[in-house]
Amino acid sequence: MKLPIVTLKKGDGRMLKAGGLWIYDNEIANVTEDIVNGGLVCVQDFDGYPLGTGFYNNHSKITVRIMTRDKNTVIDEDFLRLRVEAAWAYRKKTVDTSSCRLIFGEADFLPGLIVDKFSDVLVVQSLALGIDKMKDTILRLLLETLEKDGVMIRGIYERSDAKVREQEGMARVKGFLSEPFDTKVEIVENGVKYIVDVEDGQKTGFFLDQKYNRAAMQKLCKDADVLDCFTHTGSFALNAGIAGAKSVLGIDASQLAVEQATENAKLNGLENVVHFQCEDVFELLPRFEAEGRKFDVIILDPPAFAKSRSSIKNAVRGYREINLRAMKLIKDGGFLATCSCSHFMNYDLFTQTIGQAAKNVHKRLRQVECRTQSPDHPILWAADESYYLKFYIFQICQNP
Repeated sequence: MKLPIVTLKKGDGRMLKAGGLWIYDNEIANVTEDIVNGGLVCVQDFDGYPLGTGFYNNHSKITVRIMTRDKNTVIDEDFLRLRVEAAWAYRKKTVDTSSCRLIFGEADFLPGLIVDKFSDVLVVQSLALGIDKMKDTILRLLLETLEKDGVMIRGIYERSDAKVREQEGMARVKGFLSEPFDTKVEIVENGVKYIVDVEDGQKTGFFLDQKYNRAAMQKLCKDADVLDCFTHTGSFALNAGIAGAKSVLGIDASQLAVEQATENAKLNGLENVVHFQCEDVFELLPRFEAEGRKFDVIILDPPAFAKSRSSIKNAVRGYREINLRAMKLIKDGGFLATCSCSHFMNYDLFTQTIGQAAKNVHKRLRQVECRTQSPDHPILWAADESYYLKFYIFQICQNP
């Protein structure tokens, strides 16, 4: 079947030619008349050289998302099955699959689609019109692939309620894609039990990308007084508690998150060690400093302060502020874990910001580890948006 054609402007498509998967609206010279939003298209350079096949949507600034670069490949059910099988085979090799991200959009060459597995439940998030049209087929193929390995799924819930869907000209939707089930799902990660709220929790319900970063903190938290800032449902705090921390305090601005975290502490028998408060971290840290509070370990896992390029300056100020405040509260020789989950706050800028914070409060940083997202959130080189999580562990020392 002959597909509509998208032709790029001369000199444009640099990201695509470097290995990326996106074509922006201002890179397109013209399109053929038979083009349809959400439909497949062939992309060619200004001189007619074929660059790949993807799906088109002129409502989005990312107008084409590439599915394959092979001009002879047909995007049909067999094609999608191979992509799904490859995604599952990769997870089996690289991560604990009891709960993990099964499909990570562009990094699994299925642009705009997220599928998370929480025990025996799948949560799907579809963020692009073209992939939304393929969603039902992909999910059916995914279930078939899992069942071949004896992995049975009891239900699927859709969390396509992200605001970004509106930029694709799509409505925000959520709800069951299977028979209804209890949307409070119990999972176990690093020996810690959690109740994941797949219906009303943030994003798909739980942040799986920090799995191995949470595990890395356990050895540092034994017999320690720990402060976990932006705790969400208590994941870092509970890893500290199960590792034998003396005391753990988790802070979050959401009362719902604090209530969920408290329930998770009880689920693990840690309610006497791990406690949670609903507070604004930016207000709490200066107050703790004034009170003379000190901690052996502080964890900073804030939301993405930089959600666009225009917000980077404000984000730098925010990251610098919380890091320098935390460094003041850490006992000499104690540890700071600090991260950024915004791909706009790149590695170099984040590193520079932490260094400035340390200089401002006359602390020396001894780097313990530099980490990133869990391998089930693979980083696809040339697709910058897939590399978003930067995670440092430092020992905080006084200047000698």
